[in-house]
Amino acid sequence: MFITKESLKEKGACGAGTRAFIERFPEGAEYQTILDALAAENNYEWASWLMHQFGTTDTVMEVNEINIEASLFFAGKIIVKGALKIAKWLLAGRGIEAGRGIEAGWGIEAGRGIKAGRGIKAGEGIEAGRGIEAGDGIEAGDGIEAGRGIKAGDGIEAGRGIEAGWGIEAGRGIEAGRGIKAGRGIKAGDGIEAGRGIEAGEGIEAGWGIEAGDDFGIYAGLKIRISQKKEYATIRAKEKPQNIVCGEFIEATDK
Repeated sequence: MFITKESLKEKGACGAGTRAFIERFPEGAEYQTILDALAAENNYEWASWLMHQFGTTDTVMEVNEINIEASLFFAGKIIVKGALKIAKWLLAGRGIEAGRGIEAGWGIEAGRGIKAGRGIKAGEGIEAGRGIEAGDGIEAGDGIEAGRGIKAGDGIEAGRGIEAGWGIEAGRGIEAGRGIKAGRGIKAGDGIEAGRGIEAGEGIEAGWGIEAGDDFGIYAGLKIRISQKKEYATIRAKEKPQNIVCGEFIEATDK
């Protein structure tokens, strides 16, 4: 896709962005070439705007390993057989997949899913239009957000909130500095802890305890029919949590 100054003006680009583009690419440039230039400058805001305006591509970047001391902005899909490590921003128009871990010093964002054979870690937020899945843990200094489910073989930890359109599942604990919200169920092998409220469209289950922030509630079964509340709107844990607003507590037993 070839982008010109006229293309940017039609999309309503800001004056500063348009002037910078004309200075760098007076005759215009290919979409990915522009993203590469923005990545070299770690200019996430302009790259994100560009992708939202011009969309994704069917291009696939498939390599053995990536280790970059700057940002990586790619309009298509990124597939890495080994580890994917970016010092700053990692942004993909489509999905991101790695056979080993995915790590970014700043944020990670994908228009579709994010999947790693090992862990996923970001200094700031992690966001996916579809699901997020890791063989090990998922950790973000900011929030974690997925249009579909979030699943980790180990723990899930966020400095702010955790939100999934579908379910949230962790082999160990789930911890958020703010709220935890799932369109379906929430399940953790260990405990679940939130700085604010915990909300699930279906049930909530923890191997140990469930704890919401002071004066915040725990809500289970928000998307369950009234006739099915007793069966599916359940909260399972070793001990009954405080602040249950919606849902029926069931004491977890050792299997």
